[in-house]
Amino acid sequence: MFKQILVPVAGNPADAETIRLACRLAKRDKGKVWAVSVVAVKRALPIDAEIESEIKKAENNLDKVESIAEEEDCEIETDVLQAREVGPAVVDEAVERGVSLILMGISYKQRFGQFSLGSAVPYVL
Repeated sequence: MFKQILVPVAGNPADAETIRLACRLAKRDKGKVWAVSVVAVKRALPIDAEIESEIKKAENNLDKVESIAEEEDCEIETDVLQAREVGPAVVDEAVERGVSLILMGISYKQRFGQFSLGSAVPYVL
């Protein structure tokens, strides 16, 4: 049973279906969905630096998933996180909230001619 589900969103096409799936699972198990968007802060900047364009993009991504959750009649909480790396931020948030499932959607990427998961997904796995 998945009582608490964490969904990291990054503004990719997979976010919509990932939120829909999270909502269906949460409704089935009378659970809760948290969606987070992580703003990666460069090491040259302080961790709490106001990176307005990135924060705005993250908020827009969360607004989109909130509207999808509303369509699914699903209770959702959203939050923008700032961290040096996305993967550790997602894992830390999951531990802090005591979630039972991290549900991530990925888009097909090629790097050097081969399929790539990026750096956040392998870290979370």
